[in-house]
Amino acid sequence: MQSPYYLVLGQLRREYILLSDGRQALDQIGGNALYAAGGLGIWSATDEPIGLVARIGEDFPRDWLTEFENQGVDTAGVKVLGEPLDLRAFYAYSDQTTRHQDDPVTHFARRGLSFPKALLGYRNQDFEPQRKTRLGHTSLRGGDLPEVYRSARAAHLCPLDYLSHSLMPAELRQAGVQTVTLDPGPGYMHTAFWDDVPGLLPGLTAFLPAEEDLRELYRGRTQDLWEMAEGLAGYGCEIILITAGASGQYLYDAPGRTRYEIPAYPARVQDVTGAGDAFAGGFLAGYQHTYDPLQAALYGNVSASLAVEGCGPFFPLEALPGLQQARLETLTDLVRRV
Repeated sequence: MQSPYYLVLGQLRREYILLSDGRQALDQIGGNALYAAGGLGIWSATDEPIGLVARIGEDFPRDWLTEFENQGVDTAGVKVLGEPLDLRAFYAYSDQTTRHQDDPVTHFARRGLSFPKALLGYRNQDFEPQRKTRLGHTSLRGGDLPEVYRSARAAHLCPLDYLSHSLMPAELRQAGVQTVTLDPGPGYMHTAFWDDVPGLLPGLTAFLPAEEDLRELYRGRTQDLWEMAEGLAGYGCEIILITAGASGQYLYDAPGRTRYEIPAYPARVQDVTGAGDAFAGGFLAGYQHTYDPLQAALYGNVSASLAVEGCGPFFPLEALPGLQQARLETLTDLVRRV
């Protein structure tokens, strides 16, 4: 078996999505790990395979794993537990970018839609209180990393629980993975973890928080995003890249003390689910290809622009040849150094 060049560590989900234009995507393949793999895949060469690291229950559709393989994503790192796991995720959009994850019954009723029995008893787990000392069923452990994955060159950690993000970067570095990027989980990006988050940053290549999560962490301390970025970089991570949805990204490159504002590519938005994860996947590929933080951010921006123009984690892979390169060139002229 060929060792993956890239690793994506995150979640696999069964997604139930209500789009603002009335369309539904019920029980589709999803999860942040797949969206990141899709955003990465448009830039990866055939000799740069992608390996997936995640945990699923015995009730997860096995034919979906076959589909991942058909899309060029290796699943040797997907650990199947001997019990069912609730991996459902529900998203309802009131407009193209405003997402709700609460009470699916209400959202189906408002739209006059039949409520799917598969969503009975659903609860949003993404924002539940985080544990600092006990691993959950979907928390990643060092033993989840197959031996053949330990010679990978670069890895991205999607939003996960605090303990997964505490353990896995060190495990990856010990295995010799040279580039490690991390997108923090919203479950611990708040003031209760103010003293804990800094411990995640030393040794990371890049830290990629969402703006709303970063503001929640710094609530009551500062409202200046650049001050936040400089503060985080001081803990030992040279690249802080704040993602801001339709507003684009804010990049702080600590060695040169340079700041960049990058607008989002003007895409034809259909579904923004997983856009931030696609961005992170594109960033990882861009960094490995150029070792330039700004260029890497542009790669990620293009990946996100392709992801939002369709539905499902692998939609970017359907892009016309040359489209991503054309968008990359367009974006280069729109970057503003501040």
